[in-house]
Amino acid sequence: MAVKKFVVGCFDDEAVLFPAVKKVRTAGYKIHDVYTPFPVHGLDHALGLRETSLHTAGFIYGITGTTTALSFMSWVFTSDWPMNIGGKPHFPLPAFIPITFELTVLFAAVGMVLTFCYLCQLAPFVKKHVFHPRQTDDLFVMAIEISEKANAEEAKAFLTSVGAKEINEQTAETGWWIGRFDKVETFYSKAVTA
Repeated sequence: MAVKKFVVGCFDDEAVLFPAVKKVRTAGYKIHDVYTPFPVHGLDHALGLRETSLHTAGFIYGITGTTTALSFMSWVFTSDWPMNIGGKPHFPLPAFIPITFELTVLFAAVGMVLTFCYLCQLAPFVKKHVFHPRQTDDLFVMAIEISEKANAEEAKAFLTSVGAKEINEQTAETGWWIGRFDKVETFYSKAVTA
């Protein structure tokens, strides 16, 4: 696992956080993520996140369900077990519509949930690093990734200037398989109060 260094700034108001995100991006710092206790309208646009393509994946899963339903029923009623019931044709498409619809919805729903969990790295066995214990309670937490080009002390000073109330420096593993549940993790270290 790659261990990266972060400077974490805590804000107590979304009115301070929103302009801070824009200023941090304009200054050239790489924002790892922003954690908020409730959805902040327009924050994804301010962070520069692209629109999700989850709806395209849902369409592909739905078409797969439709194709699976029609192919299986066609094979059963024309090749595997053809039955002539009251002169009914071997391929009665109107009778296939309800089952086709249900399988389309099932494939799209299950596929989109699994894709969402994969993209957001959500699973019962994945332990994510918590940058601050109050990040989903009442604080807005911004994690800035520190690379070779960025200086941690300059990033701390910049976060202080844009209104961060608490600033600290942390190291965390990044990637899909993060952390173990048998290790006790310290939430933050080297706290600096602005």
